[in-house]
Amino acid sequence: MVPVKSFMIPREKFVTVPRDTNTQTAARVMRDRGIGSLFVTNDREIIGIITDTDMMRRVVAAGADATKTTVEQIMSAPIMTIEENKTILDANDLMAHSHLRHLGVTREGQLVGLISVRDLVVFLTNLPRK
Repeated sequence: MVPVKSFMIPREKFVTVPRDTNTQTAARVMRDRGIGSLFVTNDREIIGIITDTDMMRRVVAAGADATKTTVEQIMSAPIMTIEENKTILDANDLMAHSHLRHLGVTREGQLVGLISVRDLVVFLTNLPRK
């Protein structure tokens, strides 16, 4: 089976925002980049992840002021991870059981990538059909 590292987005391509960024600005970054998540940083250290689902549930549905709510206030932390040599099916199982759409990918405990449900869909749609 194909390892997670074959489909992950490498850390060098992560889109990040500082922890004090307001959620309206973060939402605009996600919209403009056509992405569903951002990593939240404290200086250069990644401290959490914010997703489009977080925006809907923790800002919009909660009636929070997006110009005053920071990404740090609504981010998910710590980031749920999977080792890079685990399989795509392992990632799928972990996402399904944890009700997550994004997983950090680690190598020897260090964050090296990200895999999302979208990546799994791309993989599955490219499988040979009988």
